[in-house]
Amino acid sequence: MKPGNTLKVKGKISADTVGFSINLGCSSRDLAFHFNPRFNESVIVCNSKCSDSWQTELRDRHLPFFRGCTVKFFIEMLSDKFRVKLPDGHEVCFPNRHGYHNITYISIVGGLKIISFKLT
Repeated sequence: MKPGNTLKVKGKISADTVGFSINLGCSSRDLAFHFNPRFNESVIVCNSKCSDSWQTELRDRHLPFFRGCTVKFFIEMLSDKFRVKLPDGHEVCFPNRHGYHNITYISIVGGLKIISFKLT
């Protein structure tokens, strides 16, 4: 994934999950972008990780996801930030803090069962 690319994600959220996360970076220890909707807190948490150390969180109280529903959203990588377009049109932006130009690691953790996953 490089600046200008968009990751299109469609999935089903588990009915009993506390949340899920999508992680983009070069390894599990070095993440450019951690996208983490948390249903138990009604918040979307975004963060980055450098040498296995979490950085400062950004929290957005706009949570348009619901347990048990099917969702579709887009993660766009720009040169200076990541922009997530949520199903209701709301956008969450997070800075590309470490200046990543090439994402080689992607992981999805928690209660999101992927239906489709496309990089354009």
